[in-house]
Amino acid sequence: MAERRDVLVVKIGGTEGVDFSAVCRDAARLVNDGRRMVLVHGGSAEANQLGEDLGYPPRFLTSPSGFTWRYTDPRTLEIFIMAVNGMVNTRLVEQLQALGANAFGLSGLDGRLMEAERKSAVQSVENGKRRVIRDDYTGKIKRVDAEALEMLLEKGYLPVVAPLALSEAGEALNVDGDRAAAEIATALQAETLVMLTAAPGLMREFPDESTLIHSLPRQRVEEALAYAQGRMKKKVLGAQEALSAGVGRVCIADGRVESPIGRALAGSGTTIE
Repeated sequence: MAERRDVLVVKIGGTEGVDFSAVCRDAARLVNDGRRMVLVHGGSAEANQLGEDLGYPPRFLTSPSGFTWRYTDPRTLEIFIMAVNGMVNTRLVEQLQALGANAFGLSGLDGRLMEAERKSAVQSVENGKRRVIRDDYTGKIKRVDAEALEMLLEKGYLPVVAPLALSEAGEALNVDGDRAAAEIATALQAETLVMLTAAPGLMREFPDESTLIHSLPRQRVEEALAYAQGRMKKKVLGAQEALSAGVGRVCIADGRVESPIGRALAGSGTTIE
């Protein structure tokens, strides 16, 4: 297993409620103090709103195993790119630059940073019946160019990555932000992956915050998939993938508070190691 590097990967959840400004302030503070960091972000709320505004609201599919994802036909892909890469990524870079962090915005398309496999057909469950979907432009990441990210980090940049990847055929693909962050953390052999969301952490009985799990050994992370709800299920899956591939620890923590990254590193939320 490769030696872990002094890199912190932070995933900013794309759900409503996450305080992007607080995340940027905290990230800029850490970077200006010498911390090497990569930010990965979502943009579900912005993509949903843009789709509604354009008269093309989002549609979500559920796999037979219970995972939910955005149905991404060609028009939805255009909207997703506009919202996530054009709007969210640019706004984050703008805020970070204003705070003195030399942010570098890019997506997985740029320089083939992330390559993914697009499935020719996927299955979804609707009204208890399985359907085969053939025009979905989503993918599973197969490769991350760690050298490109290391080059940016060595030059003093703060990479800010939008969750898009390139298929073998050169197509833009929508990829899950949590899984993308896990793959980036794995490729960099990062010491820590922080996943910020609109919840205090992983709860055994969602949404009862008194059931918050403060720490979880990596050997038991698979058990958490049984009670994780909604988007949290993908975060737990991403955590499992990152930990099994050599990442030191994963923190799932609240992105709605001040100093969210620092608080996560100090033990707030759920730490899996």
